[in-house]
Amino acid sequence: MQIRNVAFIGTGIMGARIAGHLMDAGYDLTVYNRTREKAEDLLARGAHWADTPAKAAANADVVFTMVGYPTDVEDVYLATDGLIRAAKKGAWLIDLTTSSPQLARDIHDAAEVEDKHAFDCPVTGGEQGAIDGTLTLIIGAAEKDVAPVLPLLESFSSKRFFFDQPGGGQTAKLCNQVSLASCMVGYADALALAEQSGIDAEKVLEVMASGTGGSGASRTLAPKSLAGDYKPGFLVEHLRKDIALALQRSEDLDITLPGAETAFTLFDMLCQIGGSRMGTQALTLLYQEEGTCAAAGLDWSLLEAADDGEEHECCCGHDHGDGEHECCGGHGHHHGEGHECRCHDGEDA
Repeated sequence: MQIRNVAFIGTGIMGARIAGHLMDAGYDLTVYNRTREKAEDLLARGAHWADTPAKAAANADVVFTMVGYPTDVEDVYLATDGLIRAAKKGAWLIDLTTSSPQLARDIHDAAEVEDKHAFDCPVTGGEQGAIDGTLTLIIGAAEKDVAPVLPLLESFSSKRFFFDQPGGGQTAKLCNQVSLASCMVGYADALALAEQSGIDAEKVLEVMASGTGGSGASRTLAPKSLAGDYKPGFLVEHLRKDIALALQRSEDLDITLPGAETAFTLFDMLCQIGGSRMGTQALTLLYQEEGTCAAAGLDWSLLEAADDGEEHECCCGHDHGDGEHECCGGHGHHHGEGHECRCHDGEDA
């Protein structure tokens, strides 16, 4: 099968960059996004617009999706007018969203019944990796089984890891996110200790980088934290969603992830006080004086109102009641089915 026509659904922070690389590689691209303006740059370059995901996929040999939450993935693929039914026979359906391993398995199985091929392919590398086309792909399939679409995947990535089974990519990505979140808490703690002790925090980062205390997070994100640059390369609410998915999986396996639980509590708190749309490096604001937080657009009174037991709606739109305010099933809450965090309609809104 010669691949000519490609559809891309979800042209948000990451998706638009990836779609651009596919165009650079010579593929004819059709795009859909809930907010058309986020696809305008691609349309100006010659991409075609579709009014629905189904219309985008109708003539596509390969369909990529990169949306926000598992509920979005489920709607896009498994709804009555979803991609499983709308895509043509033999089409490849590739989900780049970080989502649920079980949902990835369900989508794969449903696609095979319809003589289509679906696999999970979450990415890591952040916005800069998407810009540079050097993302790392975490693939829930064997390399030999996805050989026909490897040229497309290579157009926006520098590394590809194959986990040989549906949902394997999602599980591995959640492992990465658990480590990332804990590393971010680690560098936030370190910077707070340095600053409150009156020593040069930038030099502390240099010390960490020269020894074993550094991490990818401290190398790429901590300097932004120190500079007060909270522009999102990856949204706080999306990392919170990823940690919630990992905690849901840990409950399924009956294991405890104390580092992930701590990180979830902090990122959830940041969402509640108005930081859901900031970059994840805004975590360090939780360690700052209230005035500094207010200047950045955060409001601690939102958390106080929740603690007082007032009726409220957290940033996912769920009414937790009785003063409970940990969204997505924080520690002590259930992370299972039916309580997916949906703090925002998705990266492509």
